[in-house]
Amino acid sequence: MMKDALILVGGFDVADFFPSWKLLYKKSVAKSKLVKMQQNVDSVLESIINEHIKNRAMVTKGNGAYGGEDLVDVFLRIKENDQLQFPITNDNIKDVILDMFTGGKTSSTTIIWAMSELMKHPDIMVKAQSGVRQAFKEKTDFDEEDLDNLPYLKLVIKETLRLHAPNIVHRECREETIVDGYTIPAKVTALVNTWAMGRDPEVWDDPESFIPERFENSPIDYLRNNYEYLPFGAGKRICPGMQFGLANVKQPLA
Repeated sequence: MMKDALILVGGFDVADFFPSWKLLYKKSVAKSKLVKMQQNVDSVLESIINEHIKNRAMVTKGNGAYGGEDLVDVFLRIKENDQLQFPITNDNIKDVILDMFTGGKTSSTTIIWAMSELMKHPDIMVKAQSGVRQAFKEKTDFDEEDLDNLPYLKLVIKETLRLHAPNIVHRECREETIVDGYTIPAKVTALVNTWAMGRDPEVWDDPESFIPERFENSPIDYLRNNYEYLPFGAGKRICPGMQFGLANVKQPLA
């Protein structure tokens, strides 16, 4: 279902090029398929929330086994206790669950690209392996703190995300804006081309080469306002699952 949804969302929309044709898209087969898919996804997410509500009620009454809270349980508890200044709705929880599903695809794709680059550059792979072995030594178990002690692997991941950045969520232009002489009408969907940005020769030395060391002692990072490097976006709409996604990439690679 998620695969089909991603294909539909990423499909061609003639209104992006000819805004006046937007009415045609609203009546197209692709639009009806997308609406149907959205309804199906919403139904699945609603069932996940309802299942957690039911399990929490059974545990409260002493009729269910308690296996610890997961992320959905935490949000439901916060919602019940009204612990935040703003209310949490089921739609908010659905958005978080959906981010977890869609983020998994992005993480797996990043892992594939990282392994591909390491296989093409055996010297870099040996250096990354050496760092992992040095950090873990004879450990059979490791945790997040151990993963943080892998500086070269972090550079490998950064360089992978430079060359093979995930697609940033499309944005809608709120008002007519002029950028470098181009007029972007209001309500038009805009795409930030992170692929081209990561290969811009005016920003990066030897941009087509895989060189993790370029990020060593570099101020460029995920969270800073380095607009030449946006694998997770930037500003207040930066990817909310960034840390979760990075952990999902670091652990399998290590």
